[in-house]
Amino acid sequence: MKTHEQKNGKTKEFLPPLDLSSIIFPLYTQALVKLGLIEDPLKNAAAENLEFAKRLIDILDLFRDRTKGNLEEEEEKFLDSCIAQLKMNYVRKTKIEKS
Repeated sequence: MKTHEQKNGKTKEFLPPLDLSSIIFPLYTQALVKLGLIEDPLKNAAAENLEFAKRLIDILDLFRDRTKGNLEEEEEKFLDSCIAQLKMNYVRKTKIEKS
């Protein structure tokens, strides 16, 4: 996949399609970073912060609550899946920290 393309001699940055995942995926990815599950692409290192990860999960939960009944079935499944994965990993991380 190209991230840049040439147009009139200038480099134009690739923009993904605008859909619901454009809102969900950045929050999901940032939560994975804060859970220490993936490296922060800007720092090339893990940046674990469980309190901030919980806040991001809560934001996605709030988004789900506020959009209830207005999402397409596929969008709802995607959002539910992201939240479930994050919550499962958050619980694992907090159990490890308490041990």
